[in-house]
Amino acid sequence: MKRLHPSNNSDLGTVLESIKDLLRSKSVQFKEVHHQPTRTSRESALARGENLAIGGKALVLKVDDTFKLFVLSAARRLDSSAIKKHFHAKGIRFAGREELKKLTGLEPGSIPPFGRPIIDLELFVDESILNNAKIAFNAGSLTDSIVMAVKDYLQLAEPKLFSFSTKV
Repeated sequence: MKRLHPSNNSDLGTVLESIKDLLRSKSVQFKEVHHQPTRTSRESALARGENLAIGGKALVLKVDDTFKLFVLSAARRLDSSAIKKHFHAKGIRFAGREELKKLTGLEPGSIPPFGRPIIDLELFVDESILNNAKIAFNAGSLTDSIVMAVKDYLQLAEPKLFSFSTKV
């Protein structure tokens, strides 16, 4: 599987196809959902016909000087103090639109919850994801989603797990 870089993943279909190729290569069952463009986690959950809590909200954050990918349940809120504490960081912030485009080739809301080899960023997953049997996520566009088993997601994505969310 090739690693996607901003220079070769400007076609939004590339990320979706790379994810599907990865899942198929490991014989992972998944459901693909094509829907109207969604801008929020709540809109995505409605479009998929799934509970908000199973949504995997993928956020690119700059922790001190390094961008990292964080995934939490869409029904929860990011706890920036937990991230600062975990990394002994002085500061964290969200990647800006242009930074996100440069890092991933994607627009906000379309980032899938996969680090390498799909997105070239280190991946961290909040323990809230473990509370569900399934995870649903936008897969490189605002109109394409994938729903799959959390256990399969964790095996394939190989994230580092820790708690960095709070109840809404």
